[in-house]
Amino acid sequence: MTEVRFNPCIVIPVFNHEHAIGAVVARLLAHGVPLILVDDGSAAAAALVLDVLAAAHPASVTLLRHAHNQGKGGAVLTACRHAQAHGYSHALQIDADGQHETDDVPRFLARARAVPSAVIVGYPQYDESVPAARYYGRYATHVWVWINTLSLRIRDSMCGFRVYPLAPLMALAQRRQLGQRMNFDTEVLVRLYWDGLAMVNLPTRVGYPSDGVSHFQLWRDNVQISVMHARLFLGMLGRVPRLLARHWRRQ
Repeated sequence: MTEVRFNPCIVIPVFNHEHAIGAVVARLLAHGVPLILVDDGSAAAAALVLDVLAAAHPASVTLLRHAHNQGKGGAVLTACRHAQAHGYSHALQIDADGQHETDDVPRFLARARAVPSAVIVGYPQYDESVPAARYYGRYATHVWVWINTLSLRIRDSMCGFRVYPLAPLMALAQRRQLGQRMNFDTEVLVRLYWDGLAMVNLPTRVGYPSDGVSHFQLWRDNVQISVMHARLFLGMLGRVPRLLARHWRRQ
């Protein structure tokens, strides 16, 4: 088996998080890993903050821009395409709003180095700031993910803190259109699992969020997530024998 080299970067989709992104970038720079920020059509105030950050850290921060908002998934994929084209092997995805524990970056990257062909998936350890509706609402998606993988291998598909091996991620993105918005995080994990990638779950503390900005749009995003689950379920049906065989091989 060909050894997978390890050359990681950190990708951060940003949409109007001007009050949080500076602190997030400062904490991430302490880990010595290159950052790729994607300004996903932010307003002028956030765009200016991102310009300042990129100018202040030209050796460590790359800033990419979408002229119009494409959604979280679109921004992550833009960053990952750039990362792969510039020789990175893995991308650690983290949100721009400060909800994720940046001190966990070395632990996630160490696990990715040890298992470079796997996806390292964060599962949240919430503090008291999490809204009850958001906390309990996640379980509907958890159940659908367990159905669509015939497995409990993905403990939480909605946490935006994870490490992707770029080669299989970009191969998946080339052969099919992935969800561009809040449906991205779940769909990409299910489809990478279908492609045979191992899922390594790591706990990580999560708060909601430091700048008080959420881009979840109740009706639009819930409809897109519902359509995604339906499409995945239909896709799972033809994969049942292979998924069951994979499950039993691991017993």
